Amino acid sequence: MKDALPGHESYKNRLAIPYITPSGVVDIRFRTLNNNPDEPKYMGIPGAKTTMFNAQTVLTAGNYICVTEGELDTIILEAKTTHSSIGIPGVNNWKPYYSKILDDFETVIVLADGDNAGLEFGKKLSRELPNVNLMQMPEGHDVNSIIVQEGKEWIDERIRKCLGK
Repeated sequence: MKDALPGHESYKNRLAIPYITPSGVVDIRFRTLNNNPDEPKYMGIPGAKTTMFNAQTVLTAGNYICVTEGELDTIILEAKTTHSSIGIPGVNNWKPYYSKILDDFETVIVLADGDNAGLEFGKKLSRELPNVNLMQMPEGHDVNSIIVQEGKEWIDERIRKCLGK
C-alpha cells in the first residue's frame, strides 16, 4: 500500500490482507514488508474484531484442514500446495467456538511456527481439539520461510505423514 488513504498513513508500505467472506470484506490486516524489530509485524484497523482468516475454506475442505499461525502462512500454503488452510493470527486470538467449527474434520493439522509462541499455539489447539496432529516448523521458521527454503515438497511430505499416507 504505497498511497495511503487519509487516516491510514500508519499502514503505508505494508501488505494489505483482506478478510473476505461471502458477504464481502469484513476486515483488513496490514503486514510489514521488512523485519524492523521496532515496528509491529501486523497492524489492524482500530475496533475491528480479530477472526479466523480464510474461514470460508471450512465449507469446501475435505476430511482434513490445516491451521497456520497467521494470514501470510495460510495464503502461501494454499497458493503453493493443494492443502486447504485457515489462519489464526496468534495463539491469543483463538476463540473457544473455533473448536466447534473444526470438530467435524477427521484431522486438523496445526502447522505451528518454530518458536515458543508456535509451540504454545500447537499445545493449546491440541488441548482444545481431539483430532489435532501437530506439525512444528523447524526452529526460527514458519510455513512461508520453510517453503521458500525447502520447497513445497517439504510441507507436502510431512502433511502426508500426518494423514498416514
